[in-house]
Amino acid sequence: MKKLGVAVVGTGFWGRNQARVYRELEETELLAVCDINAERAKAVAKQFGAKPYTNLGRMLKRKDVRAISICTWSTSLAKEALKALKAGKHVLVEKPMATNMKQAEKLLETAEQQDLHLTVGFLMRFIPGVQHIKKAIKNKKIGDLVCATAKRVSQWPERMGDVGVVKDIAIHDIDITRHLFDEDPLAVYAKTGRMKHRKFEDYAQIMLTFEGGRSAFIESNWLTPYKTRILVVTGSEAIMKLDYITQELTIENAKQTVQPRIAWREPLKLELQHFANCVLKKEKPLITGIDGLKALRIAEAALKSSATGRVIKLK
Repeated sequence: MKKLGVAVVGTGFWGRNQARVYRELEETELLAVCDINAERAKAVAKQFGAKPYTNLGRMLKRKDVRAISICTWSTSLAKEALKALKAGKHVLVEKPMATNMKQAEKLLETAEQQDLHLTVGFLMRFIPGVQHIKKAIKNKKIGDLVCATAKRVSQWPERMGDVGVVKDIAIHDIDITRHLFDEDPLAVYAKTGRMKHRKFEDYAQIMLTFEGGRSAFIESNWLTPYKTRILVVTGSEAIMKLDYITQELTIENAKQTVQPRIAWREPLKLELQHFANCVLKKEKPLITGIDGLKALRIAEAALKSSATGRVIKLK
């Protein structure tokens, strides 16, 4: 099988990770990396056998680069992704995808016009335990879905600097709840605040309501001294709990508590492999630009709810 020529834009912590995985995958050939920091671009390029660039326009002229991961600062994601799409490249853009809805809509419009794949980096969907929970909900293994609760807390990440906790980490759980409920929420109510950091919110509690009185609760912060990533899904007949970090899944019902043996797999490798196969084999993407747009819309509604003290209804 011919390999997919790929490049990574932004060689910080996450961009370096993506470069590593692209180098490891059988489906891809890492050809280039781009960063405004020349030394960092050179270091990552040397480490993974790619060509470094500081000028995105020059890199985009390469015909052998067919797909690109955009891993820049959150506020520049949409700008760089739009350049790549206009150059005819398939794009995986990291969350939150864009600064605002208008930018996100422009990305969708451009990808559709160019007949290109546009996907968003919602990594959690590729964790095997999440897929196990999704199937259990669909097959009524836990009865009727009642509620989902997500807890994503840790200390302030040094890499962070241009968005708050809602668009940086809570947006992962916003996407997961949409995915598990298989529908969009009807309304959002949230409380956010700044305890240690002046510019952006560093904690958030978000409640999403769905059809039939069902709900989801999301707690996120950059205040807790240790890292926790937990998802609890409550059904009418059982409760499922997933630790995102260890990937351990626990299922409890009236009779027993079990822990299915699910092999640990690197979510980023599964995500980038899926992206490559969507391009190479024209497979249907698990996550589309529309998913990114909808998650961003809910995140913005949460921030608006906190600012106004009101429930924000989503049309």
